[in-house]
Amino acid sequence: MNDRDELTAVQAALAAEHAAVYGYGVVGGRIADDRRAEARTAYDAHRARRDALHRQVRDLGGTPAAAAAAYKLPFPVPDAAAAARLAAELEDRLAAVYADLVRAGGRARRAEAAAALREAAVRAVRWRGSGAAFPGLTERAAAAAPAGSASASTGAL
Repeated sequence: MNDRDELTAVQAALAAEHAAVYGYGVVGGRIADDRRAEARTAYDAHRARRDALHRQVRDLGGTPAAAAAAYKLPFPVPDAAAAARLAAELEDRLAAVYADLVRAGGRARRAEAAAALREAAVRAVRWRGSGAAFPGLTERAAAAAPAGSASASTGAL
């Protein structure tokens, strides 16, 4: 692990948080009233993490990646059920990025990334109603499995 790997992983986490902030804007516009406060709390948490990562990139000597004007959603979000699925998907993607940061980060950053991974996993479970034993890793194992294996045939991202 070197400073360049750490900077790359922090930049990836920053990019993922930019996408999550955008995604939660969509979630907030479609989510049912009884889950709106949950969506707002997650949105605020991702904005705070994004801002912290922005500072970390600068501290590592990098130029923070800017947010895109828009992001392509993984599926249409016409209603509250789809909004909850989107929120869970955003959290799953963040868990994977934070798992990478745990591997690439220095000691203090590793602890912060592990906390972010845990928070993303908990939010994903809340949105979905179920979760993975090792968030951020299960999805990668499924994607790397050979064609025709049980993991590859599940259609996991």
